[in-house]
Amino acid sequence: MVETGIPKLDEFLGGGIPKGKSLVYYSQPGVEGEVFGMQTVYGTLKTGGTCVFVVSSTIPDIVKGQFEEFGWDISSYKDKLLFVDSYNPLIGAQSNERYVVSNPDKIEDFHKTIMDIIKELPPSTIVFGSLSTIMDLCGEKETIEAVRTWNKMAMLYDHTIVYNFTAWPYSDETLNLIKGDLFNSIISIGGIAERVIFGQYFGILKSDWADVNRKSMLFRVLRPGGIKIFIPKILVTGPFDAGKSTFVHGLSTRAISVDRLGTTIAMDHGHVDYKGFSADIFGTPGQERFDPIIKLLSGESMGVFLVVDSTNPSDFIRAKHMLDITKSYGLPYVVIANKQDLPGALTPDEIREQFHLPDDVPIVGCIAKFKEGVFEAFEILINKITRGI
Repeated sequence: MVETGIPKLDEFLGGGIPKGKSLVYYSQPGVEGEVFGMQTVYGTLKTGGTCVFVVSSTIPDIVKGQFEEFGWDISSYKDKLLFVDSYNPLIGAQSNERYVVSNPDKIEDFHKTIMDIIKELPPSTIVFGSLSTIMDLCGEKETIEAVRTWNKMAMLYDHTIVYNFTAWPYSDETLNLIKGDLFNSIISIGGIAERVIFGQYFGILKSDWADVNRKSMLFRVLRPGGIKIFIPKILVTGPFDAGKSTFVHGLSTRAISVDRLGTTIAMDHGHVDYKGFSADIFGTPGQERFDPIIKLLSGESMGVFLVVDSTNPSDFIRAKHMLDITKSYGLPYVVIANKQDLPGALTPDEIREQFHLPDDVPIVGCIAKFKEGVFEAFEILINKITRGI
């Protein structure tokens, strides 16, 4: 298996892309699709594989600089990473790359270079930076026929072959072929848009080696960092003095609280980047007069942490009420049994009994001030959220 290096995608694909298979990243115009191919290149290199990157839209040196922008140091992989230059010849410039397409507007020259790579190199991951650019230069039908051959030959020589493709207004025949049987797997990359694109997602349209359930994931592109799964808003709620602010700060890469006289009377806001996931976290005050804030944020959230003080069962009635507010929106939630280090702290099982919660509701023992249990709880909630996307 070749890992794409993209959070959750390898899991959806059953571990990655098998040798001999082809995959296309099928992007809507306007979304950041090209980074998917680049992240697959880096993912291959990190796991010890050999990679070929076919550059069509700019000079290879600029692409190398783009890897640096994402925080991916490719300098230590010089023996494992080859660039195919199909841009410098187009502008009449010299190329220093081992593989060069002498006439990038002629599919025959392109075909010869790719076939040489397939036959000469050991099993590798071959990534096309922009199949759309090749199609624009060489023609739709000509490029489609070449891709058919490349995919067949890659299978025979045990290469994995990956394409970035932007769905510009090509003919319906071309777009249907690309979304049909031309590739073993199709990853759809799109945008959530009104007048502008304000959110991006990816999902599996097809995979002939993995079960496809049409699940989609929201993502952000970070520099540095690359593709991160984006969970827009997670709510942290619970009674007064349960440790919500401490939990938010313990989990967050960066966080801020609005405090007055030592207790939070407005909101906590944090941002977390963890294991390929990116999320914004909002903590609510515990006092009843702020319940309208809980209702407002619950309607916009994708998941909830309910933080309770394990040493203070008298607040559990209040905690149940706050949980009921969020449950009315059908949100996945995790109960945080905080302050487990203090005398008299109830265990998660004892808290489950007092709350009358079913066994499938996660209750995580936590010491937020020492960050113990906070990331375990985050992973559990993320798994509950992403199963529902």
